[in-house]
Amino acid sequence: MLGKIIKGVGGLYFTDMGDRILECRPKGIFRKNGIKPLVGDNVTVELLPDGLGLISGIGERTSSLIRPEVANATQAMLVFAVNAPKPNMNLADRFLINMEMAGVPTVLVFNKADIASEDEITAIKNGFTGSGYEIRFISAKLKEGTEELKSLLKGKTTVLAGPSGVGKSTLVNLLHGSDRMETGSLSEKIMRGKNTTRHSELLKIDEDSWIFDTPGFTSFDVMGIEAGELELFYPEMKSCMGQCRFTGCSHVSEPDCAVKEKLKNGQMSRQRYDNYVMIYNEIKNRRKY
Repeated sequence: MLGKIIKGVGGLYFTDMGDRILECRPKGIFRKNGIKPLVGDNVTVELLPDGLGLISGIGERTSSLIRPEVANATQAMLVFAVNAPKPNMNLADRFLINMEMAGVPTVLVFNKADIASEDEITAIKNGFTGSGYEIRFISAKLKEGTEELKSLLKGKTTVLAGPSGVGKSTLVNLLHGSDRMETGSLSEKIMRGKNTTRHSELLKIDEDSWIFDTPGFTSFDVMGIEAGELELFYPEMKSCMGQCRFTGCSHVSEPDCAVKEKLKNGQMSRQRYDNYVMIYNEIKNRRKY
């Protein structure tokens, strides 16, 4: 039988079989070979006498993310609030780098637009100048802009990700068409929401559209690349490759740098460039063991 893993908890994988949700265990060979079934995996299942299923095969993955740990995502929506809490753009860039590494296109969604000023919205737009990312401003509370988001989900498997307190659970409810998700209260003191999602879960929108609801995060490491490769995951920098004076230009301290010229001409945001330099130095100075 064929199914799709929609949630994993405590070594059990809840698998959508089309007509029912079946609790499954993975074959021991997966652990022996260092393979972990992921939420989103298409799997082959055998029915056991005790009523559970046994995952005996995992289909080829179109994508595999480490954080959130899911498989077969074809799109990501990174959800922040315009304010309350104020968006952490360094955190956003780290997430975007990881999605670029995985080859997963990303839409930036900024919630709570109903309580934002025009200056705040303009600053966010300017913060991604030249990056090419699609940016949507919505109000999940007032259901403004959410219908347009639904159209972006059609025919895709979308990861919804972002920090706690930005209204992600409310947005999941709207996109999924239910009130299945508990929504958390935002602490006025620390301006951080209670994390109401503890495990990644795949929710079916229609026959060919799915969304991953994922736990909120407050940090995001960039792993698996060298400092000199970082520019490959900034779309606005890739167009400058081969145009700098020095081969292997880091775009940090070298003269006659095409990226810094782009920055000077307002074709790239200072915010994105500063984050690039910070992450570049972080990777460069990372101790190797």
